[in-house]
Amino acid sequence: MALNAAREIRGVPLIDARNAPPSDRADPVVATSAGRVRGFWRGACATFTGIPYAAPPVGEHAFLAPVPHPPWDGVRDATRQGATPQKGDHGVTLIPEPSVPGTSTLNVNVFSPDPSPDAKLPVLVYIHGGAYSSGSIASPWYDGAAFARDGVVTVTISYRIAFAGFGWIRDAPQNRGVRDWILALEWVQENIRAFGGNPGRVTIAGQSAGGGAVLTLLGIPAAHDLFHAAWSMSPTLAVLGADEARSLGDEIAADAGARNTPEQLAALGRGVLAQAQRPHIAGRTGLPGVRRTVERGLHIGPVVDGELIDRPTLTALRGGLGSDKPLVVGATDDEFTMVLDPYAQVLRWLPAPAILRLIGLGGSRGRAYRRANPHLTETVRTVGRYVSDMVFRRHVRRVADARPAETTWTYRFSWPSPTMRWSLHCLDVPFFFDVLGAHGVDVIAGAAPPQELADEIHGSAVRFVATHEAPWEPWPASRIFDVPTRTELGSYEGTRPLG
Repeated sequence: MALNAAREIRGVPLIDARNAPPSDRADPVVATSAGRVRGFWRGACATFTGIPYAAPPVGEHAFLAPVPHPPWDGVRDATRQGATPQKGDHGVTLIPEPSVPGTSTLNVNVFSPDPSPDAKLPVLVYIHGGAYSSGSIASPWYDGAAFARDGVVTVTISYRIAFAGFGWIRDAPQNRGVRDWILALEWVQENIRAFGGNPGRVTIAGQSAGGGAVLTLLGIPAAHDLFHAAWSMSPTLAVLGADEARSLGDEIAADAGARNTPEQLAALGRGVLAQAQRPHIAGRTGLPGVRRTVERGLHIGPVVDGELIDRPTLTALRGGLGSDKPLVVGATDDEFTMVLDPYAQVLRWLPAPAILRLIGLGGSRGRAYRRANPHLTETVRTVGRYVSDMVFRRHVRRVADARPAETTWTYRFSWPSPTMRWSLHCLDVPFFFDVLGAHGVDVIAGAAPPQELADEIHGSAVRFVATHEAPWEPWPASRIFDVPTRTELGSYEGTRPLG
C-alpha cells in the first residue's frame, strides 16, 4: 500500500481528507501560478496539503538553489500530505513529525476559512523546527484549523534539512534550506490571495530551529519584502562561519566516499550521505560535545556564505536589519532541563558549581550567574536552566536589546508539564496552534492541558498576526504564559551574565 494513501504513518495521524468529518460543501478549488489545486473542507477550514512550491530537489537539482515547480494541467489533488524532506523513522520525539516518502518534497500546506480572492485575511507562515536536520509539516501539531477558525490563513512550509539543506558543498549555492524558505515566501506572495490571504499582511513564525529561521530571515535583506512581522519561539541563534562549515562539509563528503561536489554527492547511493552525516550533525557525545553545543549552538544550520548571508544574525539585527518589522520572541523556562532527570538522584549529591565548571561555567562568570539566579537551588534545575539559557533563553534578551523596544515583545512560557515536570522545549507548540487534542499532546502536556492557557497564547498570536501588535507591554516587559498569565519586568535578567 502506498504510504501517501495511508491515514497515518507510524501511528501518527495525518491531516487527510478521509479522516476528516464529511462536508456537504463542494471541494474548494484554487488556481495557483502553476495550476489548479483541489483541497477539502474540515468544518469551516478549507485544507490544502502537499502543494509543491518548487521542483523536486533530485538529480541535478538536489544540491542547487530551488526553482519554482513547473506548471501542471488539470486540477492537482491537494488532499494528501506531500513527501517530506525528512526520511525514515526518527524514533520518539517531543513533537510527532512523521516522514512521508517521495521525491517532490518542497511543499506547502494551506488552511483557510475563505479561499476566495476577496477575503484578504491576515496570513501566518510557519517554519517547523528540528535542529535544521529533522522535522515535518505532516505533524498534526501544525494544523492551522484553529487559526482558520479565528480568521487567519495559515501556510506551513517544508524545506531541505540536514546536509542537503545546510551542508557546505563546493561549487554549489550555500544555504539551500534558507533559499527554500525564501522561495516558499515568494510563492505565498504570488498565490496567497487566491486562498483568501492578504499578501501585504504576512507574519512568519517558527519554533526552535524554525524560530532561528525567523530571526535569520529578519537579518537577510533579500527576504524583507516577503513578510511584515515575525513571531520567534525558542530560537536558536547560531550561524556557522564559512571556514567551519566548509570543513564540516568536506568531512561528511569524505566519510561518504565522495568529493564534496554536487555531482559526486548526487551520485551516491540512497542512504549513503544520510549515514555519513549523522554523527557529524548529532555532534560529539560526553562533556566535550555538551560544552561545544552549549557554547556554540547547533552543528549545522545557516552559514555566513558572503552572498545570501553576509554576517551573523545578531550582528545583522544590531545593525538595524528587520527593525521595522514587529517581532514577538520568547522561550520556555526550562527548555532542556528534562534531559537531566534520569541523573537526578546522582546530581542531588553533587554541587552545582562543580558541574557547571565541567560544562564551561566556572570562575567569576559562574558566580555571577548564580548570583543573578538565587532561586536556582536544586542542582538539576541550576544546570538545566544554564543549558537552556545558553542555547535558547539568553538569545531572547540579546535579540530584544538589539531592536527598537516599541516594536519588540517578549514572553516566557512558564507552565510546567504535569508529565515531564518542566516547562520544557516544544511544550508551547500545541498551545500556540490550539491543538490540545492532537496526537501526542497528552504525553508532553498531560491528559487535561489547560484550555485557558491555549486561549491566551493562541489568542495573542491571532491578534499579533491581525494587527502586528501583541496584547501586552513591549520590551523590557515580558508576558508570562502560565496559569494565570501575567506580565513582568526583568524576566530575562538572569541570563545577562552569559553575554
